Amino acid sequence: MDWDKLRIFHAVADAGSLTHAGDKLNLSQSAVSRQIRALEESLNATLFHRHARGLILTEQGELLFDATKSMAKRLDAAAARIRDSEEEVFGELRVTTTFGFGTLWLAPRLTALYQKYPDLKVDLMLEERVLDLPMREADVAIRMKEPSQADLIRKRLMTVEMKLYATRAYLDSAGVPTDISDISNHRLICQNTSAAQVGASAVLAQHLLAYNPASLLTVNNYFGILQGVLNNLGIGVLPDYVTQDFPDLVHVLPEIKSSEVPVYLAYPEELRHSQRVAAFRDFVQDEIIAHRKQLKELGIL
Repeated sequence: MDWDKLRIFHAVADAGSLTHAGDKLNLSQSAVSRQIRALEESLNATLFHRHARGLILTEQGELLFDATKSMAKRLDAAAARIRDSEEEVFGELRVTTTFGFGTLWLAPRLTALYQKYPDLKVDLMLEERVLDLPMREADVAIRMKEPSQADLIRKRLMTVEMKLYATRAYLDSAGVPTDISDISNHRLICQNTSAAQVGASAVLAQHLLAYNPASLLTVNNYFGILQGVLNNLGIGVLPDYVTQDFPDLVHVLPEIKSSEVPVYLAYPEELRHSQRVAAFRDFVQDEIIAHRKQLKELGIL
C-alpha cells in the first residue's frame, strides 16, 4: 500500500471529515477525496460510509484505522526517541493536566524549569478531558486519579483536598462561620456540580449546597473561583495547594473538606529514557518537596 495514501486515510478517519483532514494536511478537499478513492480501489474495499454529517468508517475501514493508529503511535515514539539527546534536554514536551492544577500550581513554577533547561519548549494543554498518552496525544500527564490506560509509567505525587477559603476582608464584613449551618448566611463560590471536575469536589459542593447558602456563584474552574474569593465575593471551595501561593487566604470551617484526591504523573513506556520527560518529572518532584516543606513551615501539614 502507498504510505502517503495511508497517511491521508489516517487523517480522514481521525477527523471524520474530508475538509478537516485537508486543513490538517494542507491539501484541498478534492485532493484528499481522490487519494481516498484511489486507496479504496487498490484495496477493492469501501473504507467510509458517506452521509450529510461526515464520514463513518466501514468494518474494513475500522480494520485499516486500527493498523494506522498503531503505525502512528510507533512512528511518534521513534521520532521522540530520535529527538531526545542522551546528554541535553531540548525540544518540545507536551504536558497535559487539569485547568485548575495547571493554572494555579504548575504554570507559576515553570520559571524554575526554564531556568535550568532554556532550550526546552513546553506545550501545556489544560483540559479536564483525559488525553490518550499511548496514542501520543501528550507526552506527560498530571491527573487527579490514577491513569487506567495500559503501558504507562505512573508515579503518585501527592494528595489534594478541597477546603473552604475566604479573605479576611470578606470575613470582617460578613462574619466568620463557626458551623456548617452558617453557610446559609454567606455567599458560596464553587463549581457547578454538573461541571467536569473530580468527584470529591462535586460531592463536597453538593453537601454545602444542602445548607442553602444565602447567595451562590458557580464557576467552571478553580481559577475563576479563586478570583471570586480574592475579590471578597464569598467563601470558595478550592484545592488546598493554593495555600502556598496565596498565604493570606483564611481557611474557614477546617473540619469541612473533601476526601483525599490522589495526584499522579504518567507517561508512556516508550518515553522511559526520554531526557525531556525525566527533566520534567524531576522538576515536578522537586517542586512538590519544596511545596510540602513550605506547608510544614506554615503549620498546615
